[in-house]
Amino acid sequence: MAKARKSAMDTASSVMEGSMAHKVGSWGFLVGFALAILLGLGYTGAYNSTMLWIVFLLGIVVGLLNITHDETSAFLTSGTVLVLVSFLGVQVGVFDAVAPVLGNVLRGILTLFVPATLIVALKAVFGLARS
Repeated sequence: MAKARKSAMDTASSVMEGSMAHKVGSWGFLVGFALAILLGLGYTGAYNSTMLWIVFLLGIVVGLLNITHDETSAFLTSGTVLVLVSFLGVQVGVFDAVAPVLGNVLRGILTLFVPATLIVALKAVFGLARS
């Protein structure tokens, strides 16, 4: 009886920890996305390099905590397309001619999504190697 109760408590605490990690990852994504947009709009002033690092680190947090095993394939597909299209649009200079602010916003979003996509891809590769 005590073993069953302890096992149930361990399961409940691991579910709560997973839920807490997912909440931290979700908030990290929202804050990172908002900061990436602020970074792109140029509202960061003297804190530009600090904001870049914060957005980059939030991308790592999102990749580690927010994307579950079931979401990996969809996230990698959409994240890779977003990163590639944003990067190509910025490199070709499409946004610089039409809307320079949009190009800067996409650079900020790239700062969030590149590390998140890289972390999720590495987790997927290690998961495949483990099985």
